[in-house]
Amino acid sequence: MTELQSFGLRLVDPSAGAASRRGGAGPSDHKAVTVDGHTIMVPVHTSTAWNSPFTAQAPDAMGNSTITRGTIPIASVSFPKQPRFTKMQTFDGVPYGHIATLHGSDVLATTVLQTCIRYESRKKTCKFCAIGQSLAAGRTVARKTPEQLAEVARAAVLLDGVKHMVLTTGTPNATDRGAQILCESAFAIKAAVDIPIQGQCEPPDDDQWFHRMKAAGIDTLGMHLEVVTPAVREKIMPGKASVPISRYMSAFEAAVAVFGRGQVSTYILAGLGDTREAILDICDRLLALGVYPFVVPFVPIGGTPLEDHPAPTPEFMKSILEPLGQRVAAANLRSSDIKAGCGKCGACSSLSVYES
Repeated sequence: MTELQSFGLRLVDPSAGAASRRGGAGPSDHKAVTVDGHTIMVPVHTSTAWNSPFTAQAPDAMGNSTITRGTIPIASVSFPKQPRFTKMQTFDGVPYGHIATLHGSDVLATTVLQTCIRYESRKKTCKFCAIGQSLAAGRTVARKTPEQLAEVARAAVLLDGVKHMVLTTGTPNATDRGAQILCESAFAIKAAVDIPIQGQCEPPDDDQWFHRMKAAGIDTLGMHLEVVTPAVREKIMPGKASVPISRYMSAFEAAVAVFGRGQVSTYILAGLGDTREAILDICDRLLALGVYPFVVPFVPIGGTPLEDHPAPTPEFMKSILEPLGQRVAAANLRSSDIKAGCGKCGACSSLSVYES
């Protein structure tokens, strides 16, 4: 699985299973693949994937496929089916697939606000981010209303057995940084359907927002560092780097006091310039605070300034994930104990496989 997420996968039948995504916020240029009962997101639309040594053969009548390396079969896999809720539209005529998408096999995910104050400026934008692409392509709407989100979430639970939901957002301002939008969205969703929710935003300026998000129905919180070395942060995401790591750390401590140990997480993109030692060092600090460090391999997305940046090697990822998995287990902060969100889903990284 670690090799697949680094090298990517070539598809004999690109239409197999749930549709893959090109561009847009969050995990993108991926396809969900189930290996040994574990669903992971594997790059299929990147330059690395086009040259991958791995090929997924066309699935049989039961939906099962074989991954080969050259001509040698190495694994049997399947593809999660296209969810039924995506065939519907909201009461105001918006396709459900423009409101939220399926991640992994049982996670509903949406970017509530598809614009960002950082994305609008070349001097401030995160160079890996493609948040504006799906909006420009007409595959989504700029702002999902609480009513739309509630309607789609209820349908996804009833029709497809979705188990939890991720609400992320572009950063609308330099104060609450999206917390207010998440509160409004979560409150409406919880009124319509009982589903665990993770909210994701940058650290708000006031720690009282953590109490408000919890009261609104958000069960777990993600505040994503992405890059952990200050100099690399300035280079890769100059706007977001204006919120220093020290603020993230104080916000993590305050958020854990509200949501509980293991129910606050952060996303770290390995392969953008941080050393193995830098990543493991900050992960130790996060674990000590009760924060789950979700380390994932960087995936270069087409149309971004880093579209030609190489993906990290499997050896680099294993050198991080293997010791990190042991440290996560020792801290008793396993992904399986998270109520909702990226860490619980685990599809964008093989970290959970090392948590033994």
